[in-house]
Amino acid sequence: MRLPNAEQDRDAPEKTRGYLLSTEHEDGKDKAGFFLRFGFTREQWQVFADALRAHAVAHEVTSIRETPHGMKYVVDGVLETPDGRNPSVWTVWMLSADSEAPRFLTAYPSGS
Repeated sequence: MRLPNAEQDRDAPEKTRGYLLSTEHEDGKDKAGFFLRFGFTREQWQVFADALRAHAVAHEVTSIRETPHGMKYVVDGVLETPDGRNPSVWTVWMLSADSEAPRFLTAYPSGS
């Protein structure tokens, strides 16, 4: 199964630029270290957001869980990166009952 309406996701600059690409963010700095090593930059956060969207469109959902906020989906697969090394990552998305577009929550290396 693929993430429903993955191509319609809502951009989340606070998640990509302010969390996953921020070496200063207390909770995100380790993830930032990982993603920055593959050529993503905070200044060009939209490149990262586009790669995350492409990841969700290209790969299968590996886990679905119902939460009070909606359905949470985990997608597992290779992330296309600027340096071409393309690590395997999990991306996590939320699809609330009142929206057709999934919302990006987080990403991390597969197996973490």
